[in-house]
Amino acid sequence: FLGVGQAQSIVGTWQMTEEKSCLASQFEESDTEKELLQSFGSSSSAVAKIIKFDPKGKGEEGIFKTGKRRSGDLEAFRYQLSGDELQFLDKKSGIIKERFVIDELSSITLRFHRVGKECEERTFTRVK
Repeated sequence: FLGVGQAQSIVGTWQMTEEKSCLASQFEESDTEKELLQSFGSSSSAVAKIIKFDPKGKGEEGIFKTGKRRSGDLEAFRYQLSGDELQFLDKKSGIIKERFVIDELSSITLRFHRVGKECEERTFTRVK
């Protein structure tokens, strides 16, 4: 396992493809839940959660809706990488607000979890 911070760049636009919560990881999905989740994916008004990282340590996170020229409500943030850790910073003070461990960073996949909560995992696929 190579240090993810050096191997690939986090800069770009990423779309969330999977989100696991600690509660969800404790329970198996029923067949009905699996069917419902599949039907949600085929809705006519597609919505995607995206996160963008720019090369200067700034980013945006929020919901993107098809048919809209501009993404919905994108929340701006600052970030920094420290080894295999992704840190979200307060925009004004620069104080670390959230810390995540990067589990995978490749040219197409970004996967991380909150420090101390391995069961809370987010997986993204690079869009741009």
